[in-house]
Amino acid sequence: MKRILLTAVAVLVGAVAVVLVLAASKPDTLQVQRSIAINAPAEKIFPLLDDFRQWPQWSPYEHRDPNMKRTFGAASKGRGATYAWDGNSDIGAGHMAITDSAAPSGLAIDLEFERPMRTSNAVKFTLAPQGNATQVTWQMTAAMPFVSRVFQVVFDIGKMIGDDMEAGLAKLKGAVEKG
Repeated sequence: MKRILLTAVAVLVGAVAVVLVLAASKPDTLQVQRSIAINAPAEKIFPLLDDFRQWPQWSPYEHRDPNMKRTFGAASKGRGATYAWDGNSDIGAGHMAITDSAAPSGLAIDLEFERPMRTSNAVKFTLAPQGNATQVTWQMTAAMPFVSRVFQVVFDIGKMIGDDMEAGLAKLKGAVEKG
């Protein structure tokens, strides 16, 4: 019995060591980017990105918690606009602010999560004309502290965020092309 217990402890310690080594080998920054071509000029797309009150039309996060509390700052669009949310475990809590708004080519947002984990992220949307369409690119860059890298050994955070971005961009495309 003692031998079985010692073997189990050794396997557990070995597994923890492997996870920690793998986490240490992960980059300390995560960058996720997705793009989509939308059959509309940038001038038609940009207002849906630049105005936080328009995000329910396309954001993949807006409807995950029907009881989510939203707070808009004095301005909801353009540079200086702010938006905060507090919701269930699917969306957590946090706030964001538009730090740069260059209509109709792009905008930058500081995104801060308070829950489930404190993280600071830089978000960029760029809109580039492509004939009769516009290529919309959504990019997020986040610092990855060691705890996040341990989590990333088990869960592909980049894929999860990328899947959400793809869903949001598809909804944006639908909203713009139907509207």
